[in-house]
Amino acid sequence: MKTILLKNRPKGRPTVSDFEFIESEAPSEIKEGEMLLETAYVSVDPYLRGKMNDVKSYTPPFELNKPIHSGIVAKVVASKHADYKPGDYLAGMLDWKTQQVSNGEGLIKVDETKAPLSAYLGILGMTGLTAYLGLTEIGKPKKGETLVVSGAAGAVGSVVGQIGKILGLKVIGIAGSDEKVDLLKSKFGFDEGINYNTTDDMTAAIKKAAPEGVDIYFDNVGGPISDAVLFNINQFARLIICGAISVYNNTELPKSISVQPFLVRNSALMQGFIVFNYHEKYPEALKQLSAWLAEGKLTYSETIVEGFENIPQAFIDLFDGKNKGKMVVKI
Repeated sequence: MKTILLKNRPKGRPTVSDFEFIESEAPSEIKEGEMLLETAYVSVDPYLRGKMNDVKSYTPPFELNKPIHSGIVAKVVASKHADYKPGDYLAGMLDWKTQQVSNGEGLIKVDETKAPLSAYLGILGMTGLTAYLGLTEIGKPKKGETLVVSGAAGAVGSVVGQIGKILGLKVIGIAGSDEKVDLLKSKFGFDEGINYNTTDDMTAAIKKAAPEGVDIYFDNVGGPISDAVLFNINQFARLIICGAISVYNNTELPKSISVQPFLVRNSALMQGFIVFNYHEKYPEALKQLSAWLAEGKLTYSETIVEGFENIPQAFIDLFDGKNKGKMVVKI
């Protein structure tokens, strides 16, 4: 049995040497109410970077020399649990281990006949929930409004844009390559796309794409891109702060413009959120996402890396934008 531990707290950008692989004997027996799980798919996500720092946050940080955990789909290989049998697949927060024992707490059964197993880590998992609940609960979209999404070709951003189109919004996506911008428009139905790596003046580019101004901004990146959006927000705009991947590896406080004048001038709302804030709304959100997926109104992209040993590198590759859509490791 293999396990991945957090060996060092990264200083700046994580490296493979910040992780440690150990091998141990697989569990030989399980108790009543327990089951033995075999990992099938592992989710790697930008928010894990914050949990590698020893700072107060919305969840406790990872401990040094202890297993890292994230969203995982696992197969039941042996069971003494009344609700689950061998061959069942479960999804939830689990350790980065090839095998582990669980009592089932916090796990849900998933159906591979309704969607690929990896989808339960993406569009039918935390990714989809984050996109749907952030946009609807904070963005409160109204038909005809303009939505801008940063990190738009990523897992959450690509779903946000599609939901925006379903709800009747004009949707503009910001991404880091022409290939990704083309994907936003051809696959995900965005109205406009901006490549921030080839754009000298982001403020002007956003104004050109959104001449009537920005009503909703779904922010996945922070930094200068988000500063540029502020110059284009409308009265009563809603700014949804989901992530800030552009600054997660900074070792010094980033310099940024002051947001207060923009918010006051436009009576705008800026709110950070964690998807767990809305856990009571998960069932209705998943029901809607599943329906849209079945109706063909939603699609998704995945970048699937194979091999347990490649989990740390797949996580690091997120910070270079090497993923299109959800980054998942298949074991």
